[in-house]
Formats: sequence, structure tokens, C-alpha cells
Amino acid sequence: MTMSAGDLARVRFAFSPLWEVAASVRVLKEPGRHPLHGSWRAAAERRLQRSTADLSLLFDLVPTPTKYLPGFLAPTPTTSRPTLAEELEGLRAVPPHSVRTMIENAGRPASAPVRRLHADPARELHRLAGVIEGYWDRAIRPWWPEMLDLLDQDVRHRGALLVEGGTTRLLNELSPRVRWHDDGLRVTHRYFAGTHALDGRGLVLVPSTFVWPTVFSKLEPLWPAALRYPSRGIAELWTPKPRTAPDALASVIGRSRALLLAELSAPRSTTELSRRTRMSAGNASQHLTALRDAGLVSVRREGRYVLYSRTDLAEALLARSS
Repeated sequence: MTMSAGDLARVRFAFSPLWEVAASVRVLKEPGRHPLHGSWRAAAERRLQRSTADLSLLFDLVPTPTKYLPGFLAPTPTTSRPTLAEELEGLRAVPPHSVRTMIENAGRPASAPVRRLHADPARELHRLAGVIEGYWDRAIRPWWPEMLDLLDQDVRHRGALLVEGGTTRLLNELSPRVRWHDDGLRVTHRYFAGTHALDGRGLVLVPSTFVWPTVFSKLEPLWPAALRYPSRGIAELWTPKPRTAPDALASVIGRSRALLLAELSAPRSTTELSRRTRMSAGNASQHLTALRDAGLVSVRREGRYVLYSRTDLAEALLARSS
């Protein structure tokens, strides 16, 4: 990708629930290529097998081996944190002629469900959106809070890299397959080669749970360019996390506050801690204020985030009570 100063000024991050749907289907279709997601795949398959929904259109649109994914299946996010419902509205609004062109550009025989989509994009995109909602409920929603926590942490880490080393460091540390060189971004793909000018529209960086070990570029002219890269910490995502507080510490400061300290193995926001502990945001905030007043947590702001961290005193208390 060739990038101008205007493109660099328009680099931004975004999450994409709809992209996670498409990427997770690849994991289900090619389990041998995605061993890190083995425990998720086993659980998701059990949940999907209990459904009578016809997922053939969704699965037929996701190619294996990984080649061209029709862009309408995962449009570039227009905001930094879209909901699945918002992205599905974008999916339903893709122009019919664009849908047909992308299906034709796939360069592979179309299944019967895909041929129906080609024949009547407006009707079938609405059906596809319903299929995706059902898939999301069974295969993604139960794990989404932990996934979102991981993506949040990745974006904060990348933001720190940008502050410390500028755009070059940010881009060079996205993946071994991504390198900044002179006035362009070199992205290594298995099936594609060529040069694409971003023409001042910028680049959307989308951390992804399921994309590992590769990266995906989205370059259709209908949307701003996007680069989907593996989020940090994926190997630990599916490891069961005990939601227990050390008994000795809980007996002194209370179980809720001890649990919050246990979850602060990395700096986290109130929203993240609320998701991880299943407390309400208001309840978590009250406990965090008490822990801060007691010198057990510190607070700092990073951009729009207010992050809590354990102090040395808290680390010592946890070490003694574990």
C-alpha cells in the first residue's frame, strides 16, 4: 500500500464484530490451521449443532483455503466500536450491483445459496443478516466480553507504541507480515500481490481475535482500506480464568474488592472490570474508589480510557494471601 501524509494522518483503530463472525467461520472450516482456538471451536460447534438454522450461505461465502472474501460480508467499520446490529445495517445497505461484482470476483464456482444471493441481493442480504445474528448468539456472544477485553488491551498497547515510536513503530509491530518501507506499507499475503494507493482515505486498523496467524487487507473502493491483524494475547484468551478472590485477602477487604484486585493483572478500565467480574459498573466503580483511597490501586488516563492498576502494596498483599 502506498500511503501519503494524509493517509498516515487518518490511521485509526476500530473493532468489528461482523469481521469476527467471518473470521471465526474460517476457524470452524479449517481447524487444523487454527490450533490456538481449539477449545472455542469445540464449544462453539456443540452450541451450533443444537440449532436448526441453515448456515450454508454464511459458510459458503467464507473461502477456504483463504483467498478472496467478498467485501460486503464485513464492511470497514465506520466508527471505532460498532455493535453487530450497526454493522448488519451496513451489510443490508450494500448496493446490489456491488454484491454481484464481488461474488463474480471471487473466481470460484458459486453454491446454490450464493447464486440466490447473486440473483436477488436485496432480499438475500436481509436473510444473511438474520443468519449472522443466529450464528453470533451461539458462537460468539458467550465469549464476546472476554474478546472485547482483549481487543481493548491491544488498542491501548498500540496507542502506547504510537506515542513512544511514532507511526513507523506502530505499523511495524502489528505483525511480522506487515512492514513500513519508505512511503508504503508492505503486507505479505499468500495469494495476492500488487500495489494499492490509499489516495488520502486513510487506513483502519482492526485487531482481530480469529485472524491469527495471518493478516487481511480490505481494499475495495466502496469502503476505506482496512488491515485486520492478530490481537496480542490470543493464546491466553480461551484459558479458563478463575473468578475467585484469595480467601485470606477477601476476609480483610471483602470478596468483591479482593476479586477486583485479582483481575488487575494488567491495567483495566471500570467497564472491563465490570465485564470480567460480572459486577455492575456502578458497583465496581464504588469498590475501586475505596481501593484507591486505601492505596491499593492507582489511576491514570490514557486517551479516553481511565485505567486502574495495582499498587506495590496490593501486589504484596496478593502475594502473601495466595
